[in-house]
Amino acid sequence: MSETVERHEFGAEVGRLLDLVVHALYSDREIFLRELVANSADAMDRRRFEALTQEAYALPADAKVRIAPDKAARTLTLSDAGIGMTKAELAQNLGTIARSGTRAFSQSLGDAKPEDKPSLIGQFGVGFYSAFMVADRVTVTSRRAGSDEAWTWASEGQGSYTLEPATRSEPGTDIVLHLKEDADEYLESYRLDHVVRKWADHITVPIAIVGEEGKEENANQGTALWRKSKSEVTEEQYTEFYRHVGMNFDKPYATLHWRAEGALEFTALLFVPGMKPFQAVEGERGSKVRLHVRRMFITDEAELLPTWLRFVQGVVDTEDLPLNVSREMLQATPVLTKIRRAVTGRVLSELTNRAKDAEGYTPFWENFGSVLKEGIYEDHERRAEIAPLLRFHSSAIDGWTSLPGYMSRMKDGQEAIYYLVADDADALKKSPQLEGFRARGVEVLLLSDHVDAFWPEALGRFDDKPLRSVTQGSVDLSKFAAEGESGEAPVASDALVAALKAALSADVSDVRTTDRLVDSAVVLSASGSGPDLQMQRLLRRAGRGGGSLPVLEINLRHPLIRALSTRADSQGDIADEAGTLLDLARVQDGDTPRDPVAFAQKVAAALAAGA
Repeated sequence: MSETVERHEFGAEVGRLLDLVVHALYSDREIFLRELVANSADAMDRRRFEALTQEAYALPADAKVRIAPDKAARTLTLSDAGIGMTKAELAQNLGTIARSGTRAFSQSLGDAKPEDKPSLIGQFGVGFYSAFMVADRVTVTSRRAGSDEAWTWASEGQGSYTLEPATRSEPGTDIVLHLKEDADEYLESYRLDHVVRKWADHITVPIAIVGEEGKEENANQGTALWRKSKSEVTEEQYTEFYRHVGMNFDKPYATLHWRAEGALEFTALLFVPGMKPFQAVEGERGSKVRLHVRRMFITDEAELLPTWLRFVQGVVDTEDLPLNVSREMLQATPVLTKIRRAVTGRVLSELTNRAKDAEGYTPFWENFGSVLKEGIYEDHERRAEIAPLLRFHSSAIDGWTSLPGYMSRMKDGQEAIYYLVADDADALKKSPQLEGFRARGVEVLLLSDHVDAFWPEALGRFDDKPLRSVTQGSVDLSKFAAEGESGEAPVASDALVAALKAALSADVSDVRTTDRLVDSAVVLSASGSGPDLQMQRLLRRAGRGGGSLPVLEINLRHPLIRALSTRADSQGDIADEAGTLLDLARVQDGDTPRDPVAFAQKVAAALAAGA
């Protein structure tokens, strides 16, 4: 070893910590490049800041971070024109794990105003050592701005490092990684480009990747659009960024760009898509809004928005959010909770304003309404804000209506908001469940989204009016005058009801007469204390039982019921007819007969007899 080379030992504990950094701290190897680029960006920002008072420190016009792979030598070199390090700083910053030069510099600024401080990324002083995840030897050659001396720090990450004099024509730092055998991917320019665009696309320092022929290609946008004021950003720039961040091809339905200041400071640029995005993974329910800290991407799994706003895309950038040491995961802190609350409130406020334009709001609702409804079920705190945003088809009008719109059309004396849930939107409009309501001019909301079986019960009431499924319990419509009912007088019912109860005791909980049918003979309903029919069907499909037995309601004015009543009076036993009647009611409700084969045979026999 040359006499000018100095060998220094890491302490035993520090050597163990280095081993943990390399093998346990980071979950994704590619993050090493983010950490090294962040250090270079901080160094250049520090030099730019100090140049404000020392002109000799001014950055070169073409200053950037250069990333140069060398396949022949199996090295990856990162070069910057930053502030650089002296021999002492190399020993302090790289020879002492968890000593952050960036943090020390920030602390040296004392009580300077935030706007007078450079926005630096480094915090912990461990990111540099992530290089040993992919390299078995690392050398750092650095020259401090304002000094003519350069020094090289070198280590194999095994408990010691060396320092020796070096030469470098300009201030700045070169980091050379001698890559391990299993790190060949980081010798490929396209792979390096991907990593930079993923993790450091929006830091303000230009980043270039040097290709095999020495040609430099820009690897990052170099600007954080969200950090500009709204007056500086054009609609075309917003659209371009929206397409970039969300991999979309349309224009956003809504753009939200604001800066929160005061006790809680962050910048957000969010988009509500103009069309439903393609989802490669069905069932993906997490919010993917990107979290940045000082422009550096941290994660898109911070759950900055609740799952019922997961269609919203974009970026939230904060200056000071506690992260774990690897900067891969967030710590659970009140700050993060407050950011989530603020961002959710802002999105809801935007949707509330846009909902005032019924025509403009319709495309959004048709794209994302079923997702927004999940908020009623999942978010007790926000239910009152979400409910007016909901839209529904209805038995009374064409197009969409809201809960306030429904209430404006309620009949005098109507005590509840009625709704009907089924899988098929077209079948809903023809459901016999609606006959009595239509005849009396009582409006029913028609719900066919998968979440509609869950949220009405969670909401419970809207403006003091209970929400009630028309299939749940006995609905008394007698107070409303009926139009278009059959002129036939109802038949006596006692014998028929008793015969049906006896024949269907194993399949229904009760048989009763109803005034909510006009053209149909029978209809099913649920008992007043359990879930409605649609929820019971969902429970059965999920293997969680079918709830209580349904109630069979009969229309005493219908010719079929009149004929069965006469038969019950004369012969008493109508078990076969009762079973067919129940199967008819199940089919009408979108369910299957109890025994589909037997039911088909009965229908075939009846058709043959009629022929």
